[in-house]
Amino acid sequence: MTDQMVDAPPAAVPAELTPGHSRWHGLRPWLPLVALAVAAIVPYSTLVLPGIFEGPLNSPGTLQLLAVCLVFGGLAAGYDLLFGRTGMLSFGHALYFAAGVYGTDILVTRAGLPLWQAGLFAVVGATTLAALLGAVALRTVGIAFAMVTLAFAQVGAILVARNFGGWTGGEEGLPLDVSGLPPALVGVTNTVNLYWLALAYLALVVFVVHRVSGSPTGRVLAGLRDDERRIGVLGLDPYRFKLVAFTLSGGLASAGGVVYCLIVGGASPHVTSSELTLSLLVMVVLGGPGTRWGPVLGGVLYMYLDHRLTAFGASDAVDALPAVLSAPLSQPLFVLGTVFILAVYFFPGGLASLTTRLAPLRKALRPPR
Repeated sequence: MTDQMVDAPPAAVPAELTPGHSRWHGLRPWLPLVALAVAAIVPYSTLVLPGIFEGPLNSPGTLQLLAVCLVFGGLAAGYDLLFGRTGMLSFGHALYFAAGVYGTDILVTRAGLPLWQAGLFAVVGATTLAALLGAVALRTVGIAFAMVTLAFAQVGAILVARNFGGWTGGEEGLPLDVSGLPPALVGVTNTVNLYWLALAYLALVVFVVHRVSGSPTGRVLAGLRDDERRIGVLGLDPYRFKLVAFTLSGGLASAGGVVYCLIVGGASPHVTSSELTLSLLVMVVLGGPGTRWGPVLGGVLYMYLDHRLTAFGASDAVDALPAVLSAPLSQPLFVLGTVFILAVYFFPGGLASLTTRLAPLRKALRPPR
């Protein structure tokens, strides 16, 4: 009996209790800071990635592209607070982003205000606008709510296109007057500062959304997404909580508009279009709604493909293909749509579900202990 006990093979140790898993579990809380540090030092890298970027990582063109991707990653994360975490489908979210873009541009170019004042007034004004319009739109639910938000956005798009008050520049847009901007944000050589500004915006949005989601308010918002009637039965007012989420999401979008205005050097009517809101919806679904990093990854990937596929469609490689292939491949929206359909079909939970879906494969490839 004793010999059998001594010679018996050791019991299998659960993966959760292995030293490797413990070390990984201990490092996970620090991964966001590590990713932030790596992203912050990108402008110091001269690494060349052929086919991915047209120049080194620290070239102005690459940094500007990355800055735009970071802004839309934050914009998608803010929209996910509304869609993925509260369950409200808004088709007018681009209105508050456009309010930040045009508000900053008008106050700097037309009114001659300093950048910090213009940005502050634009964010406060857009947040107030989101609160007012949300107070009206949230009287409806479901498809009616989506249509009301779309109607508000269309009104904003019409006012911009018609050059309301002679301030918006109409269909030609409004270039930003850089003479009143800080010198550190003007010129090609200072693109790195705009990149860091976009990175700071993304970090701020992720921090705010994460804090709200982990708070009692965030748990109520998750309850509204799952079953709004249960929240009402508990004695809480769903309308107030939804208005908080709507206003906060609109305010975060307007802050992204301020940064975007500086990166592209002005405002154009396309930021007011409903297509931008649909793009945000695609970003969130592509990344994974209701997850911490999925919308960020979806926003970054979508904007990267949107910019790079335009250059790819006009390349000689595509022109050399037969017409049956070159015609669709020259259209970025066709390629983006195909990528989105494939991603939704094979990864219904978005990019954030890759870890879970690949877990069986990692387990099968793991060497026996």
